[in-house]
Amino acid sequence: MSTNTFLAVYLGSKDGARMAAWNAMPETERRAKEQQGMAAWGAWVEKHHDVIVEMGGPLGKTKKVGEGGTADITNQLTGFTVVRAPSHEAAAKLFENHPHFSIFPGEAVEIMPVLPIPGR
Repeated sequence: MSTNTFLAVYLGSKDGARMAAWNAMPETERRAKEQQGMAAWGAWVEKHHDVIVEMGGPLGKTKKVGEGGTADITNQLTGFTVVRAPSHEAAAKLFENHPHFSIFPGEAVEIMPVLPIPGR
């Protein structure tokens, strides 16, 4: 069975409704939810440790570089993980009900194949 590499990008908005609801929670409730989420994330990692190529992690502020120079920008990228799976569908299935959005205020996880470099 062939295995392919996939990049999973965690998405969320600091200005979205999910984050507003998260921030509106009383601090003790939010801290309890954070502990629950970290335990669930740890369980997810343990369950899938054999297919995780790069654990990745949270992402910080973004700089965009283009012909016009460098600028600070905002996007919805909040973190990433790299996994191996036999298909795109199988890779996506790994992230169903992920703690990023089932417990934490993240909005989604996008999964895309890492393609070979043309000509190599």
